[in-house]
Amino acid sequence: MNKTDTNLRHALDGEAHASIRYRAFAKQADTEGYAGVARLFRAAAVSEKIHAKSHQHVLQAEDQIIADLDSEKKIAIAIVQLESEGGIKTTAENLKAALDGETEEFQRMYPAMIRDAVEENALDARYSLEYAMSIEMVHAKLFKKASRDLDSVQTPVYHICPVCGHTVENQPPKKCPYCGVDSQKFISVD
Repeated sequence: MNKTDTNLRHALDGEAHASIRYRAFAKQADTEGYAGVARLFRAAAVSEKIHAKSHQHVLQAEDQIIADLDSEKKIAIAIVQLESEGGIKTTAENLKAALDGETEEFQRMYPAMIRDAVEENALDARYSLEYAMSIEMVHAKLFKKASRDLDSVQTPVYHICPVCGHTVENQPPKKCPYCGVDSQKFISVD
């Protein structure tokens, strides 16, 4: 297995885990009465699942992780496990953890992986990794904004690009600024 495939496998696992974790964080935010933050976490969970599926597609492999992300039963089991292991904290702490994770990904993890993909001339991998890196920056901004004032997050709907996972508040752009997908194809999360 070359560096790029190893990196994609690592990224796929990380994105899948983040998707589950953000769903657990959304549940906690709902419990604490932060409906807007819960919506943000649910939107980020959808986006992370898109990243995982993109990485899996480039690897051209069937993957149980992706099947598990499509199973509400498996998600519920994973959330209970996270809760029992102490992986879910207060909403404020969860936002900080999410911000730290997203920042690590776009500042360190993805740039190194992209360099490997460029060196190995793995164009499809490069695009998948670059999309994920770019959108992790978007998530970091959204998490940072939410962490400043949990009560201020009142966005009724988030829209997610089905190709790159770009996440926007209120209205999607006419075309995704990262991959060019038309706004009518965006997924709504409320």
